[in-house]
Amino acid sequence: MKHRLVIFLILIVTMIWISGCSVEKPKPLAEASKKELVLAIGGEPEAGFDPTTGWGRYGSPLFQSTLLKRDSNLNITNDLATGYEVSPDGLIWTVKLRKDIKFSDGQPLTSADVVYTYQTAASSGSAIDLSNVKHAEAPDETTVKFTLKEPQSTFTQMLVATGIVPKHAHGKDYANKPIGSGPYKWVQWDKGQQLIVELNQDYYGKKPFFEKITFLFLGEDAAFAAAKAGTVDMAAIPAAFSKQTVNGMELQTAATVDNRGIMFPYVKSGEKTKDGYPIGNDVTADVAIRKAINLALDRKALVQGVLEGHGTPAYTLNDGLPWFNPEAVFADADMNAAKKMLADNGWKDTDNDGIVEKGTLKAVINLLYPASDVTRQSLAIASADMLKPLGIQVKAEGKSWDELEKQMHANPVLFGWGSQDPLEMYNVYSSKYGGVDYYNPGYYSNSKVEGYMSQALKATNEKEAWGFWKKAQWDGETGLSTLGDAPWAWLINLDHLYLVRTGLDIGKQKIHPHGHGWPVTDNIEEWQWKS
Repeated sequence: MKHRLVIFLILIVTMIWISGCSVEKPKPLAEASKKELVLAIGGEPEAGFDPTTGWGRYGSPLFQSTLLKRDSNLNITNDLATGYEVSPDGLIWTVKLRKDIKFSDGQPLTSADVVYTYQTAASSGSAIDLSNVKHAEAPDETTVKFTLKEPQSTFTQMLVATGIVPKHAHGKDYANKPIGSGPYKWVQWDKGQQLIVELNQDYYGKKPFFEKITFLFLGEDAAFAAAKAGTVDMAAIPAAFSKQTVNGMELQTAATVDNRGIMFPYVKSGEKTKDGYPIGNDVTADVAIRKAINLALDRKALVQGVLEGHGTPAYTLNDGLPWFNPEAVFADADMNAAKKMLADNGWKDTDNDGIVEKGTLKAVINLLYPASDVTRQSLAIASADMLKPLGIQVKAEGKSWDELEKQMHANPVLFGWGSQDPLEMYNVYSSKYGGVDYYNPGYYSNSKVEGYMSQALKATNEKEAWGFWKKAQWDGETGLSTLGDAPWAWLINLDHLYLVRTGLDIGKQKIHPHGHGWPVTDNIEEWQWKS
């Protein structure tokens, strides 16, 4: 750790020398007048801070405002909008804007900027899917009308997650030097090192208490060392560091849907992708194998052993969210039920080698994980150990992401997902996305489930859609959960852990999506020193 601390100090000195802007060690914080923060929460975006190419999808865009936002209970509230209406057929969404909005360069924000933002995002080719938007128009300066090709309940999330950019200043360097109407404005970004922001005095909403924030982009070890050295007010840390006491800092946790789970190839082997990569796995194509694995795994033990207790067992992609179906939860860590599941479906160890077989097919699988991810490695190894008494031989193997892309259609993989948008459930499970990017590499397909998800998407509002999302998970007979087809074995939801300067109040955090970083600043207007 001493070596890492030295490296950290060298990094800080280098940053000072390169940028000419020092990162001062915070003063004693008994004084509630300190108006600056230094944070090491990770999450530096490779592509910069442009919402039209994806910035802000997993947390507040910080610099930019959005039309709508969600409160700590994930209810929809207004941001730039004063309200919105959806036509009875679900095709026309009319949004009314505030009249007092300015960008940080002093120029007014109007409906023309909103239309420009969505048109640009739609044509960017990024992860923002606006393909269902037929057109967007601005009848007047405070009205935006979106016309959809077909009803889409999840369009609400597009209005929540897409920050508005200025039409007059959205040039090729915008991602590096963003201009917006959010609570803070860009000052300086030293890539790989730090981001400095200052309070946007023209912000129309509740003014944040803190006038300046410096984000340090440090690895987990360096962020922890910085917390110990007293050079940051907040640091994101892994569970492995959670039991170490740091003077002047308190451990705070945020509940998440930042899950980890085992994706099973759902179809039998024999096919190949257009790039020649193998598809299918004869062992995991058997539903009895998938269900038995789900039953045998002890999720509570994984939370305690791998996460030091900082997490929760996961049973679906979206535990605890409004569209989560609690009926999909089942009793796990049940080795007897798992063994019976295999035996009843023809999987038996007839040669006494400790591995069950069905005919000539041995229950032997590789479980792949990203080699750079220590948490996934630990989960993979622990899962393999848990399944050995079941008679399923699992070999945990770390791979590069390039290798995973070639092998993930034919082998179980330990993936991570988690979003405040139910559209992610559709992307992960829909047959439409079989073999597309990382969405549905196992080629899962169930026509009834597909029908429920289609009904959910075509609902005219998200609350109406929730019932269909729940049925897709389990309708009493089938579904994409373990009670149904079990195409995944979800394992755990990570808690997001932060060492926070004693006295710093970061407000009520909403349930976090996948990945540390910007979600924690989603309520930055609430942050202050405790009185």
